[in-house]
Amino acid sequence: MANSIILVLSSLLAFLSLHADAASPNDVVSTVCPKTSNPGFCASVLKSAGSPDLARVAAYTLNLARTNAAQSLSLARSLAKTSETPLKQCYSACSVNYDEAVGEIEQAQNYLAVGDYNGVNVEASAVMTEVGECDGTFRNPPADTSSLTKNGKTLEDLCSIILVISNLLPTSM
Repeated sequence: MANSIILVLSSLLAFLSLHADAASPNDVVSTVCPKTSNPGFCASVLKSAGSPDLARVAAYTLNLARTNAAQSLSLARSLAKTSETPLKQCYSACSVNYDEAVGEIEQAQNYLAVGDYNGVNVEASAVMTEVGECDGTFRNPPADTSSLTKNGKTLEDLCSIILVISNLLPTSM
């Protein structure tokens, strides 16, 4: 009888200690978000991911980034049909930038699938460069009055999350 109680208590303690060490989505938020460019945005994204697994959170965030980049590409292409020459040139350039960004995100997703977190990092950085180049076309008049630059900020914030996570994931040798 005493042996069975000890066995039950030992099993219970082992179970509790294993689950006490398990990360929660809040742990991911507190680890990742302070290192990003927009911690508040990061917290809302990572809480909606609902997983303590960094690779899953990275996949979730890359999917959001892919959707944002594809929508921005579609918007830039539509806006490039304007008759105003300076704006047409800006939006045409942004179409190229967002087309590149979509491809870079897809490559980052491929890298994530094979555990190449450095590759994910490089591609997320490249996406941020593409967004910056698009935004740079509007530094001189005419200004962008569409939601394209706002979309670009969101994409940069998503990529900031991806960069931090890719640096936290173990590198394979």
